[in-house]
Amino acid sequence: MVRLKFSIELNYDIAPPGCDFIFNIHAAQTHHQTVVSESLNISQTLVSDLYTDLVTHTRFLRLKALAGPLQVRYEATVDVHHHTAQPDQLHEMPIANLPGPVLPYLYPSRYCQSDRLLRLAAHEFGHLWQGYSRVQAICDWVNQRVTFQSNTSNGNTTAIDTLVEEVGVCRDFAHLMIALCRALNIPARFATGIDFGADPALGPSDFHAYVEVYLGERWYLFDPSGVAIPMGFVRFGTGRDAADAAFATIFGGVVGAAPVIHIEAITNAQGTLVMPHLVPHGLSTDGQLIRR
Repeated sequence: MVRLKFSIELNYDIAPPGCDFIFNIHAAQTHHQTVVSESLNISQTLVSDLYTDLVTHTRFLRLKALAGPLQVRYEATVDVHHHTAQPDQLHEMPIANLPGPVLPYLYPSRYCQSDRLLRLAAHEFGHLWQGYSRVQAICDWVNQRVTFQSNTSNGNTTAIDTLVEEVGVCRDFAHLMIALCRALNIPARFATGIDFGADPALGPSDFHAYVEVYLGERWYLFDPSGVAIPMGFVRFGTGRDAADAAFATIFGGVVGAAPVIHIEAITNAQGTLVMPHLVPHGLSTDGQLIRR
């Protein structure tokens, strides 16, 4: 079991008359990810509301801030006890057998235009065995085709743009992989959070976007950007694409500073320090989903 301790500090200067925020910075409570402790501090005296989506486990913090400076600081300690599976035992499920909550992740979405990638996906991956290894092949293909480079995309960049430009950041890698999976009728969703184990050469710790693919009745983790270690992911939210899982959605005039994030692995409840590392098997932090 991996125990991770982290903090997130967000700073804003808000223009009159004020601003509404929806934050997605709380660690999700899932079958294999447990929040041991957490705290939230808001510099302004105001009422906040925390809502948890019962399907995705995403926790949304909603607040209406006053004009002036605002600091939001969240700290948590999280235990991640991954479900593991051998790749050769993870098959793609027929559409007729998919649970209802999985169905939305078959469709094209704003940033993942899978309907425009049908021929490409069939040509590159249609002949492969239908299971974990095919999804891993898609992940590797995206990683090898796209170059990770900061400040090369924006809020309008889609999977098609990334395919053409062959450059992007973690969210762009995720969108392209998701679109290719959906083009092959493989449910895939966008996941966001933070991670322990990213290359320090990439700069200070930041939010991270990755992919969860539905195989063998669970959602399994993949990182097409290749810059992080899936065992070190702390999940905040999931959705069809980045439009569903932004760490902050802002309704009003705001000037924001770069997030300040710190994360470390610490000794778990058994007195053992487990450092996230790369593994050859499938990892999931979700429970089993069965069609009813």
